Amino acid sequence: MAMTGGRECTLQENDAAKAEASAGFLPGQPAELQSPTLTIDGVSAMETADLHHAPPAFIGSSDGDYPPIRSFADAKVICYLETTKLWRIAGPIAFNILCNYGINSFTNIFVGHIGNVELSAVAISLSVIANFSFGFLLGMASALETLCGQAFGAGQVDMLGVYMQRSWLILFATCFALLPLYVYSAPVLKLLGQEDDIADLAGKFSIQTIPQMFSLAVNFPTQKFLQAQSRVQVLAWIGFAALIIHIGILYLFIKVFGWGTSGAAVAYDISAWGMAIAQVVYIVYWCNNGWKGLSWLAFKELWSFAKLSIASAVMLCLEIWYFMTIIVLTGHLDNPVIAVGSLSICMNVNGWEGMLFIGINAAISVRVSNELGSAHPRAAKYSVIIIILESLLIGLFFAAIILAAKDHFAIIFTDSKEMQQAVSRLAFLLSVTMLLNSVQPVISGVAVGGGWQALVAYINLFCYYVIGLPLGFLLGYKTSLRVEGIWIGMIFGTLLQTIILLCIVYKTNWNKEVKQALERMRQWTGEELVDPRKWSGQENGRQTQTI
Repeated sequence: MAMTGGRECTLQENDAAKAEASAGFLPGQPAELQSPTLTIDGVSAMETADLHHAPPAFIGSSDGDYPPIRSFADAKVICYLETTKLWRIAGPIAFNILCNYGINSFTNIFVGHIGNVELSAVAISLSVIANFSFGFLLGMASALETLCGQAFGAGQVDMLGVYMQRSWLILFATCFALLPLYVYSAPVLKLLGQEDDIADLAGKFSIQTIPQMFSLAVNFPTQKFLQAQSRVQVLAWIGFAALIIHIGILYLFIKVFGWGTSGAAVAYDISAWGMAIAQVVYIVYWCNNGWKGLSWLAFKELWSFAKLSIASAVMLCLEIWYFMTIIVLTGHLDNPVIAVGSLSICMNVNGWEGMLFIGINAAISVRVSNELGSAHPRAAKYSVIIIILESLLIGLFFAAIILAAKDHFAIIFTDSKEMQQAVSRLAFLLSVTMLLNSVQPVISGVAVGGGWQALVAYINLFCYYVIGLPLGFLLGYKTSLRVEGIWIGMIFGTLLQTIILLCIVYKTNWNKEVKQALERMRQWTGEELVDPRKWSGQENGRQTQTI
């Protein structure tokens, strides 16, 4: 008898249990989900014995793609498997992001006890200068999510270290290109309307945090390297340790040594480089499969790599700058203190929810890229469907909480009754934004996992800056809606972008995406990769199934 393991054996008709074990089928799997067809002397095993169900672990094993879903029971099993895989990645990443957010927050908290001017200067430096470089460098590094994820799925693990080194080179070059923004940050902030004393101190702080910017050129690629292999627990631990150490260093430099904002800047630099170095050490000593040492291959295909990195950066920055623009537009309305304050509170709440979905964004990017690289189109498709539905439910939950507490949650941020009432009026728009932001980052993660960055960048440019921003300007400045009008226009742009991306995902031919992923790996590795479904189909004596 020919079997999937390549062994020949003879089975008696009354020995069905042994036949199942030899075939790789264990109790708990629906018969219709069994991919290999077991035959005994040319007769189907289904005719000789009733096979029992195999455990869910077999369905989600790395032996092959998911079988087609033919029943609700099948859907439940695959939903459970995908949910487990996704949240094992998303949870630690979200926690790591929370710790990074905490480093910024505690820096502001400690500086706030020095003085109001110092607090304003550091807050502006971190929110404008540092955030700009952070978003651009993170976008540049997102190319690794595509390449490392697909290479890992295709079994090209030794290329992960090479890709990471290429990203280091490109991101370090980008940091040098961003240096003028830091060096001339004071004049830039004055040009944007900041008071001279605040702008000068913010400029000084920005120059002192230049080392932190360069740490991101190491930090981001190492993060993507680990994420592609689902080694994310270490990121959570490193982020937590960095936060605790950062708080201690801030206390030492500001409270004990009395270094003021300079002490905060030094602490910021030390914490950032501490995280980057810790990740590199972990990779060098505990990721021997992916890290083979420094390689001259890192200098190969740099321009092609840079183009994908730039497309990733443009895609992400168009999103980040879009939501920063609403604050700028609101600042020019009547009574800007209340308008900007209420909107800032809403954006702060939205930002806390956003941390969770950034983790989900990274998780779905890893899942899609891994499965495409492994030539598992169904697994990629099912993971996308499941996480979109789950994210939508989470978004509905948070939106409901905001609507239920619309008259109360602003108390956390302000004692001003006027400000609380302004926030309450914006609560509905905040709930809609949170609902949209539960789906949009997920689809962006799918785009990164599939390598669609350039396409999404064009979509973002059209929806955000051709439709959403002009509409928000008209509704905010030409009607009585004011801040609500600006926000409504921005929401419309986000809604349009989400609908377009959902349609693209719905129409995606995942078998074609597998071929493109393998072609991308062939181009970058210089090796001819064979679609695993071809030889597995020949070995099993059956055609590869379509989705």
